Amino acid sequence: MPGRAPTETARAAAAPALLRACRPRQWPKNLLVLAAPAAAGALDAPSAWLVCGAVVALFCLAASGTYLLNDVRDADSDRAHASKRHRPVASGAVPLRTAFGAGLALIAAAPALSLLLADPVLTAVVTGYVLLTAAYTFRLKDAVLVDLVAVAGCHVLRAAAGAVAVGVPMTGWFLLVVAMGALLLVSGKREAERRGTTPVRRTLGVYSARFLTGLRVSVSAVLVVTYFLWALSQGPWHSVSVVLLFACTLRYNMLVDRGEGEEPEEIALRDRPLQLCLVVLLALVGMGIYP
Repeated sequence: MPGRAPTETARAAAAPALLRACRPRQWPKNLLVLAAPAAAGALDAPSAWLVCGAVVALFCLAASGTYLLNDVRDADSDRAHASKRHRPVASGAVPLRTAFGAGLALIAAAPALSLLLADPVLTAVVTGYVLLTAAYTFRLKDAVLVDLVAVAGCHVLRAAAGAVAVGVPMTGWFLLVVAMGALLLVSGKREAERRGTTPVRRTLGVYSARFLTGLRVSVSAVLVVTYFLWALSQGPWHSVSVVLLFACTLRYNMLVDRGEGEEPEEIALRDRPLQLCLVVLLALVGMGIYP
């Protein structure tokens, strides 16, 4: 019908923008689901890969739904930011109503689809992740210190989901390394945002640059020491990998000191020395787990 053509054209044009608003460049962080099964040596069976792949997909759905809701909430402040104003929702490429509806659908779909895996504990973890990210989006991101803990908690839940999915235990060392790694990334992100010309977070008015730098350095130290103590008990390949983790930590801290870090995923996708250190680190740990 002639009267429907403009609407259909608008929808077709909005589809790529909606996909960008789902932030697929941030999906790789959901590979943290593989961490616990890989560390336990449980990824040597095709069934484990299939289950973990399904769980990664669930977290991609949930995370994208949260990104959409977050962009709806922050649309006004994002328009005042030098780079965030180009986001699809802030720029108007995706209407607020469309983004909000799609966000709700995605965060509802993740726990619902997890029921197909017939594991109530896994469904509880995915649901907990959805609730925590929603609480962060609408309330916790404005709570001093709580916002940092909430982001770290999201990463821990990703790792926990992988462990539950394949039925492997999580040690205290593992959880502490994941939590400290997450805190390192979020503290660096806040520090980079604090240096920006157009801060968009309320908590940045409370966090001083000195505090965030101190937090980043302290968390880096705890991360390296924790990983060192765990690696020494695992074997020679793990022990050697400590040097690579230290190198990764130093490289990330150097990049944040240079003014980068506002988008940690961009650092991981762009910085070749950091990528090289991470690849060698994973290779060493892999040789220790799968000789």
